[in-house]
Amino acid sequence: MSAESAVVPGTLYVLATPIGNLGDLSARAREVLSRVQLIAAEDTRHTRQLLQAFGIDTALTSLHEHNEMQKSETLITRLLAGDAIALVSDAGTPLISDPGFDLVAKARARGVSIAVVPGPCAAIAALSIAGLPTDRFVFEGFLPAKSAARVSRLRELASERRTMIFYEAPHRLLEVLRDMAAELGAERAASVSRELTKRFETTYTGTLAQLCEMAEKNADMARGEIVLVVSGNTAEASAQSFNADQLLRALLEELPPSQAAKVAAKLTGEKRADLYARATQLSGKQRD
Repeated sequence: MSAESAVVPGTLYVLATPIGNLGDLSARAREVLSRVQLIAAEDTRHTRQLLQAFGIDTALTSLHEHNEMQKSETLITRLLAGDAIALVSDAGTPLISDPGFDLVAKARARGVSIAVVPGPCAAIAALSIAGLPTDRFVFEGFLPAKSAARVSRLRELASERRTMIFYEAPHRLLEVLRDMAAELGAERAASVSRELTKRFETTYTGTLAQLCEMAEKNADMARGEIVLVVSGNTAEASAQSFNADQLLRALLEELPPSQAAKVAAKLTGEKRADLYARATQLSGKQRD
């Protein structure tokens, strides 16, 4: 075993597991799962199946949303005593809409060594194949299950300029798509990915209106684990850019580009470097 892959005593390993295809469990993840003293799992029955597939017999203990507050202290006591522990969820990266935050936060506060064993994450997997902007994005997890609360949250997100990623339960897919079309705009580009890395992996793309029509006609679309990716509000971004240009033009009548950009950055919250580049362009046009 190499020094880089050795399991260090007293370390909490936050370890990603496959979201479907068992081949996605890395060699390092298998080694860590084999060598730690304990694995804290969201559902021990589910994780035991994964371990059996790789011939791993490490002891398991449950750590889920209903017992995490109490269980975290017990696990930290073991970590401080020198045990190495792996934290896993049922699928993907722990803490991403899964349990584990309380344990990691408390372990960090108590000075416990924490290491990550990265791997699958459904949110990033769906984003990478959605065909939507990836330079800036926001993970929203699950929207509220109740319609009124969900609509309220979508209204808050209507002006969000970054690409948005959501998890959703299959039985709510159609109503969520309808709410998104109504609150975010029917022509907003989006994708629905289901059963990522599994046999029936499928990604549907189109406008929110088109995706609503697909979901109404295709029952398979609402089967399995689902990730929605929705484009940001490009119309609002364009409007803000236009307003920034207006402000820069006015400032450039009295100030040099560097000073105009500095003032505009304070007023708009946009990056000074970006505004300076735009101010330089506008200044050149104003002189022409």
